Amino acid sequence: MDQNTKLHDAACAYHEFPKPGKIGVVVTKPAETSSDLTLAYSPGVAEPVREIAKDPANAYRFTGKGNSVAIISNGTAILGLGNLGPLASKPVMEGKALLFNRFAGIDAFDIEVKHDTVDEFIKTVECIADTFGGINLEDIKAPECFEIERELIKRCKVPVFHDDQHGTAIVTCAGVLNALELQGKKIEDCKVVCVGAGAAGVACSNLLLASGADKSKFFMVDRHGVIRSDRPQYNNGEKPNFINDAGPKTLSEALKDADVLLGVSGPGLVSEEDVKNLAPKAVLFACSNPDPEVDPELVARVRPDIIMGTGRSDYPNQINNVLCFPFLFRGTLDVRATCINIEMKKAAMHAIRMLAQEPVPAEVVKAAQVDKLEFGPDYVIPKPMDPRLLKKVSKAVAQAAVDSGVATIPMPENYME
Repeated sequence: MDQNTKLHDAACAYHEFPKPGKIGVVVTKPAETSSDLTLAYSPGVAEPVREIAKDPANAYRFTGKGNSVAIISNGTAILGLGNLGPLASKPVMEGKALLFNRFAGIDAFDIEVKHDTVDEFIKTVECIADTFGGINLEDIKAPECFEIERELIKRCKVPVFHDDQHGTAIVTCAGVLNALELQGKKIEDCKVVCVGAGAAGVACSNLLLASGADKSKFFMVDRHGVIRSDRPQYNNGEKPNFINDAGPKTLSEALKDADVLLGVSGPGLVSEEDVKNLAPKAVLFACSNPDPEVDPELVARVRPDIIMGTGRSDYPNQINNVLCFPFLFRGTLDVRATCINIEMKKAAMHAIRMLAQEPVPAEVVKAAQVDKLEFGPDYVIPKPMDPRLLKKVSKAVAQAAVDSGVATIPMPENYME
């Protein structure tokens, strides 16, 4: 039996037994006696109903709204599998719910939406959003994802966050900035090339620019080459924001002397010659999953001076969104923020980045199944099983929400102490 067959059988068995699926509903109040049921349902339930009708904010007191997130997808961009439809996305959305609960104690509910138009999808989410404390959009293809998130942020009274865009960006940028620090470089001095102009590419590029990258030395590349004014932008409303006519037209031309290569596109797009042509002490993050834009073994062989990250767990420096989204939402929910703004995203990125520079507890090293973890070329980003992420990232996000004026309640006393 080959490895692929073993993985298929093991993964299917994990999802099917002893009970199908990965999440369930847990009762949080006693329901054993007649008195319990009187309070839980009729007639007692009418009392909190009246209180919420008087003041909608009371929903946070009397229901689970304040600790709930809806994970919503239309299945048009499932992992690396493409458009397989909403129902096929359900295992991924349930997996996301598992991670929300496991890492941040958040009750998350997967919702898979079948629709004919983007506006139908937007309207569906808008109509149910008030049920939850936040909305996590997931696995929605570009360019529709940009319009969907933008419109829902306008229409919904709770925070809306597309994790494939911003969660990826937060974790990736934290790793890139740490790697540049180790290489003795500053982001504002670097030539940066982003390979991929989809949801992740656009969000990563925006956050790198917001973190100090020089737009005149920033090149985004799609399947047609460098985004330039002398070529069509193929109906993607975000691409014109990254037009750079400063010279290169092709990927290989752009990569010449690049300090940072960020791949969020597809496997095998970067050649050995491209790797050789990168600047000395470059940073290369090849995040296409499961197969990166370039083979890590090739990079290690021809350019050992490069610090590399991938989306895979079997190589150092894995870019994994679980480092961000559970804790970002934890901090957001705990101060009832009305949105997730750039200040909160940058706070999360900085907290993740700084944690990688701290000494690593022995239990994290053991859980990672390695001999040691120490800030350096093979450890520029924390491991997902690091329990300190909950306190560090959640607190940073909550404080940023308060400081930027989008929190609707004060920071809880002794929060995350």
